[in-house]
Amino acid sequence: MLHRLMTSAAVLALSLTMVAPVAAQSNAGAYLAARSAAMQSDFEQAASYFTQALSRDPRNSALMESVVVSQLALGRVDRAVPVAEALLSLGQPSQVAQLVLTANTILEEDYEGLMIATPEGDGVGPLVDGLIKAWALMGAGRANDALAAFDSVSEEPGLQGFALYHKAMALASVGDFEGAEEIFSADTTGAVVQTRRGVLARAEILSQLDKDAEALELLQRMFNGATDPEIEQVIEALNGDAPVPFRHITSVRDGFAEVFYSVAAALRSEAGPEYTILYAQVALTLRPDHVDGLLLTADLFETLEQYAQAIAVYKRVPANDPAYHAAELGRSEALRRSDRPEASIEVLEQLARSHGHLATVHSALGDALRQQDRFAEAIVAYDRAAALVENIGGPSWFLYYTRAICHERLDNWEAAEADFRAALDINPGQPQVLNYLGYSLVEKQVKLDEALEMIERAVAARPDSGYIIDSLGWALYRLGRYEEAVPHMERAVELMAVDPVVNDHLGDVYWAVGRKREAEFQWARALSFVDEEDPLSEAKPDRIRRKLEVGLDRVLQEEGAEPLQVATD
Repeated sequence: MLHRLMTSAAVLALSLTMVAPVAAQSNAGAYLAARSAAMQSDFEQAASYFTQALSRDPRNSALMESVVVSQLALGRVDRAVPVAEALLSLGQPSQVAQLVLTANTILEEDYEGLMIATPEGDGVGPLVDGLIKAWALMGAGRANDALAAFDSVSEEPGLQGFALYHKAMALASVGDFEGAEEIFSADTTGAVVQTRRGVLARAEILSQLDKDAEALELLQRMFNGATDPEIEQVIEALNGDAPVPFRHITSVRDGFAEVFYSVAAALRSEAGPEYTILYAQVALTLRPDHVDGLLLTADLFETLEQYAQAIAVYKRVPANDPAYHAAELGRSEALRRSDRPEASIEVLEQLARSHGHLATVHSALGDALRQQDRFAEAIVAYDRAAALVENIGGPSWFLYYTRAICHERLDNWEAAEADFRAALDINPGQPQVLNYLGYSLVEKQVKLDEALEMIERAVAARPDSGYIIDSLGWALYRLGRYEEAVPHMERAVELMAVDPVVNDHLGDVYWAVGRKREAEFQWARALSFVDEEDPLSEAKPDRIRRKLEVGLDRVLQEEGAEPLQVATD
């Protein structure tokens, strides 16, 4: 609904990849390079190549639109302005060009210009245009007209929550905290004011009204007792002697930035990131220190797999900000996903020193170390996380689960099993834990009946998980129930056609039921999928080659394992 009322996301997204006609063959190279970059959301390269193409075909409106989009996605409103002006001068409607020029007019503090109504369909969209006009009236000192403008926006279907939130922020920004709280406490405000940012803003408003106890109760009710450094900072201030200052919106410029941020935050769940980021970047252009905007923008870049851009934005969050730990956790993840695991771990190690009181930091460090097979170090990090959360009610199942994996990989089976079972005590039906513990018991060939029951429960919970169905087939194989294992292993291969371990398992099962030619085919397939340079691979290529040479019976004999019952019948 919000999406439709604002603009067509499909049109803007397509502007990055649309087939714009080029003026001459000499321009084709730049255009094709630009289009390729745009399809990968590489806005830096797209902006460069689209600009080159536009210089050779300066009246091509499609190229203009693509330049504006790619520059705005990078937060370069100043570079997008002249192209946006040229595009609109052609009489070509463009909502993204309007978005850029609106941001530029705000930067110039031209409130009168922002109040001028645009022709139907020529603005950014009903929500943004309406809120911008209202905030412009605030900037021009026409507060009563501004409040009426917010009310006008609230009459649009689906926009009431946004309009009332911004009206409350406008009132609070000029010190009318009673009026702001009246809006927040009403039953008609909608979900927008119930966001994390809205709740924290209301807590500040209540404190300004000497209602600290109500503010504390609000935080407890809305966050259900969960805290983080930002919430803890507000709680500490509320327990102090002085009122908590209202910091969310301190100027009209902040109000304009909040328009674009709140729209971007709402679009996050219903529009593509390549579209949402345009609004987030306008918010940051208007208010570079908008920390929630920084975190949102960095997350969008990460979703688009533009990790260098994400890392750069995460680094803009100041070290003294309560959300610094969240930014560093995000930066670490972006580094990991960009194949820089050691840099990712270094960020977390530094964060563990500066924010060692946060369990989530040690847990994230444990995860990063575990992913690099540094299991002993990971256990130390998980132990620290567990010690911290035990003081507030005990670790979650996932913390026990990941620590159990590390113990299992280090052959500390007694500790591993204890942690797996502790995870199940917290979350008895958790399929990941049931599968891992069940599969491990099968591999150790102990407690096989219990292991099978665990895996069957995991399959019931995740019937389309190839890994879990593979575990079920493998458990049946280990129990000597070869015929029963076949359909499960075949189903696992259907779901994970190129997984070497699953194909290898199917080969063993086929061999056990006498389908030896099919077994050899599956082993050959498994071998073709093995990445022998991957240190994390669980496949055993040498063992597969040996099975292809002499068969599974001989390999089991060489390993000193029990022979297959079928093979000896």
